[in-house]
Amino acid sequence: MSDIHPIARRGLMLVLSSPSGAGKTTISRALLKTDDHLTMSISVTTREPRPGEEHGKDYFFVSEAEYQKMAKGGELLEHARVFENFYGTPRGYVEEQLAAGRDVLFDIDWQGTQQLKASAGADLVSVFILPPSIGDLEKRLRGRAQDSEEVVQRRMSRAADEMSHWPEYDYVVVNRDVDQSIAQVRAILLAERLRQSRRASGLVAFVNGMRAEA
Repeated sequence: MSDIHPIARRGLMLVLSSPSGAGKTTISRALLKTDDHLTMSISVTTREPRPGEEHGKDYFFVSEAEYQKMAKGGELLEHARVFENFYGTPRGYVEEQLAAGRDVLFDIDWQGTQQLKASAGADLVSVFILPPSIGDLEKRLRGRAQDSEEVVQRRMSRAADEMSHWPEYDYVVVNRDVDQSIAQVRAILLAERLRQSRRASGLVAFVNGMRAEA
């Protein structure tokens, strides 16, 4: 997918959030597969690399001391502790992508989204993915066959609280049909790319060029 007209613009930060099993990962993968202007956010983490993971591709692997220095220095747009490890979004990497006109996709929860709102301002576009029903959500979780009964129940108990945060998002998509949901998120992305505020500098140059030719 490309913009309607190749006018220079600033990139945006696209956040997708949902309860586990509602489909945000499937939607994210589909967007990344078909959109050359969209890149996945790369998080910084203090955990050890797993087999096959690469520094700078899957994560930025750092020591806890390095992580704390980044957090205290304002170098992370959002950060959190997950069990015994720390995770965060490096400001420098994201800003570099946005300045180059590339959009950055985030697969994070409502807490991370709140932190991004405070630090990203108008660069942020947030979308919450809802399941069509609680029964459907549970069916999807069980259908993945990758979690124990205990994990499924824990995810289900968290879902109600997670879904209560939908009013904090710019857009809400009910994932009844995954292809339709992907199309809806693509439409959101295209509309946000065409915002005058994101294309201001490019539009000035474009219009001034036409005026000079008139």
